[in-house]
Amino acid sequence: MILHRNPVYSAILLIVTLFALAGFYVMLNAPFVAAVHLIVYAGAIMVLFLFVIMLLNLQKDAPREGGKFLRRFAGAALSLAFLAQMGALLAANFGGPQTALPTTGSAAPAAIVADSTNGFLGSTRAIGKELFTKYLLPFEIASVILLVAMVGAVILAKRKLK
Repeated sequence: MILHRNPVYSAILLIVTLFALAGFYVMLNAPFVAAVHLIVYAGAIMVLFLFVIMLLNLQKDAPREGGKFLRRFAGAALSLAFLAQMGALLAANFGGPQTALPTTGSAAPAAIVADSTNGFLGSTRAIGKELFTKYLLPFEIASVILLVAMVGAVILAKRKLK
């Protein structure tokens, strides 16, 4: 996605990436979160992104000739640093002694803790209750920021302001 020079192709490949992320949610036994993720991000937000990209009418950039070696060296160095970090994480998780998860008490994993009123904690009712009580202000702030960004993109896309 990030290697394409065409922004429309990058946005379409971002949709593919969001579908893959929704697949991870399904594998984590959170199908509601996966469905909402697809509806909100891959559906609505990416349609807005594509609309803004096409509205801006971006022209092709001139091909870059200078600095090709520096960019390749920086990419290789960052890739090696990422691989070293992943190797250290895998060695720390699988190399040492394994500890068992507690089976009793309040330290049980949150995915298997049952709530008497809502069923499981990952249910639709529990997610809605948390979203519209505890996280209402951040939810509304995010929607206002998205609205301001979209209005700003439309204003910037206009050729002449009247």
